[in-house]
Amino acid sequence: MKLNRTTQRTIEILNLISQSPEGATLDDICKKLDLPKTSAYDIVTTLAEMNMVNVAKGQKQNYTIGLMAYRIGVNYTNNLDFIGTIEPVLKAFSKEVGKTVFFGIPSDHHVVYICKFEPENPIITTATVGSRNPMYCTSLGKVILAYSSEEEREKMISRIKFTQYTEWTIKNKEQLMEELERVRQRGYAFDAREMEEHMQCVGAPVFNRDGNVLGAISVSSLYKPTEDYEALGKLVWDKGAEVSGLLGFLGKI
Repeated sequence: MKLNRTTQRTIEILNLISQSPEGATLDDICKKLDLPKTSAYDIVTTLAEMNMVNVAKGQKQNYTIGLMAYRIGVNYTNNLDFIGTIEPVLKAFSKEVGKTVFFGIPSDHHVVYICKFEPENPIITTATVGSRNPMYCTSLGKVILAYSSEEEREKMISRIKFTQYTEWTIKNKEQLMEELERVRQRGYAFDAREMEEHMQCVGAPVFNRDGNVLGAISVSSLYKPTEDYEALGKLVWDKGAEVSGLLGFLGKI
């Protein structure tokens, strides 16, 4: 398929400007994209007229992303079927790690399992799509609590009744708060055999375009003393960041 050269250059310019918070000059655009100055000038002038970019006049004109481009982006994310967007990514991730992958969202002081993706030879897990589990003893719930606003976190924690499922289950609010601080420091959470003695889970947050925690993803498997769960946690964190980006989140976790 033959691409229209001007359209291609226009998109490349918009992409470059969008990645430059302080803006880009015409010289910057020409140098980084290897464009003739006359062609680049014609494109950015047209973009400015259509409010796709803003122009700050100074010693050199500086271009930043414009209101119309922002509105187009907002319309995209507003109409995004996010389950349909994340499904193929998490399905492939399950196959990659050979473990069951979940996506969950908060519901009061519980986490609800929205999606479940299994490898070819899955282990049997009690969690099913639509089921709920307490936040304080699941990896999904812990990362949601850790990255929620302080007000939301306190509201959810105040409703928790700490039940001892195994000998490793968190027993009280003090232990939970210490655990959440560790979660924020490393970026991922463990369900270290806290719901079921034979299961170990690792979870990481997923953010929406506004930077608020939307939910979380987790990887679940039978507990193995020889497994490197820290390395698995970093993989899950990376996948959570990738999914967040697909949903319009542009910040840093």
